[in-house]
Amino acid sequence: MKIALIGYGKMGKAIAAFALKRNHTIVTTIDSDNPADLLKIKGADVAIEFSQPSAVVNNLKACFDAHVPVVCGTTGWLENRNEVEAYCRTHNGTFLYASNFSLGVNIFFELNERLATMMDKYPAYDVEIDEIHHTQKKDAPSGTAITLAESILHKMERKKNWVNKDPSNETELAIHSYRKDPTPGTHTVKYSSPIDTIEIKYTAHSRDGFALGALLVAEWIQDKKGVLQMGDFLKR
Repeated sequence: MKIALIGYGKMGKAIAAFALKRNHTIVTTIDSDNPADLLKIKGADVAIEFSQPSAVVNNLKACFDAHVPVVCGTTGWLENRNEVEAYCRTHNGTFLYASNFSLGVNIFFELNERLATMMDKYPAYDVEIDEIHHTQKKDAPSGTAITLAESILHKMERKKNWVNKDPSNETELAIHSYRKDPTPGTHTVKYSSPIDTIEIKYTAHSRDGFALGALLVAEWIQDKKGVLQMGDFLKR
């Protein structure tokens, strides 16, 4: 498989290492120093996009224009998601976005959703999310924390919106963001009552799970069409 890597920071390099181990070819790497090389992606079988929030929309549209399927793991740009997905459909493209490609964290997402369904019946327990990442992470809260929060909001009628601060009323779901080095990523969902606390936690030990997961999705998506979800890949 011929891969175009859009974004060649730590994650891009980790993906490249796994790609070479799996006998794939990196046909181009694109970062802030050579954005014009997006024009070279036409011959790629798939693109994997881990860049910066400000560059995502243009990067993804370039992939759709070139008819190259694209897997995206950049966070912090989702206010433009509807625009991007509409552009993908209009151009008969292939696109899958995930806030986290790790198999472990996607199992954690499932646990989070099931627990929220159960805990909605017990209003004595309030819920909050803590997320810790390295200091180089630009966006807060993390995309993974937002995914966790949105699943809770979907399952708990007493929570109406999430906030990245202490809540001002009981309908708000608090996400607390901390930046420390070295921390690939830790997410904790906590239900607390005056009597006890229930927690589920996911801790990444390295970027390897994210990188390998993104590569496996890229291998799967190259012969698909349309806007796809991580759930489509997990049910394959």
